[in-house]
Amino acid sequence: MTDEYIDVGISGAKERRPALDRLMIDAKRRRFDVVVVYRYDRFARSLRHLVNALEEFRALGIQFVSIHEGVDTSTPNGRLIFGIFASIAEFERELIRDRVRAGLRNARAKGKRLGRPKVFVDRSRIAVLRDQGLSWSKVGADLRIGEGTVRRAAQVAGKNLAPETAFTKLLNQRIPYA
Repeated sequence: MTDEYIDVGISGAKERRPALDRLMIDAKRRRFDVVVVYRYDRFARSLRHLVNALEEFRALGIQFVSIHEGVDTSTPNGRLIFGIFASIAEFERELIRDRVRAGLRNARAKGKRLGRPKVFVDRSRIAVLRDQGLSWSKVGADLRIGEGTVRRAAQVAGKNLAPETAFTKLLNQRIPYA
């Protein structure tokens, strides 16, 4: 059996990926004898993950071949080279991580604000729009903010709005679960 296991848009640094998980399940079911990858670092970037996967493949009698590096784990040389390349890939990843952390520290030291920009929400406007019967999503669209932001603001606003608004009554209503 031949199949392709491709995780599009998911970092190779993650050990849990849908296609990779499916590959490992199929390996345990012995649906193939060889795993062929274009580059070993597309399969995994941490030495621990590589070693664990290779050991599992070895125990199942499955060979691992990386085309770009010319590595074939069915040979002792291939296993040695693979271990060296895997160590280098992990080292490079750690260097990148250290550089990113240093850059973040530098940005903070310079007073840069990191993260998402703050969104200012007019809670009274939310209450008015909800009193008019607009849905959460329509209120969000009207205010040009996300529905989740509207709901969170309403939860806070529900405690602070004047008690006579229908919106406050709605927030304070106890609705039984079905």
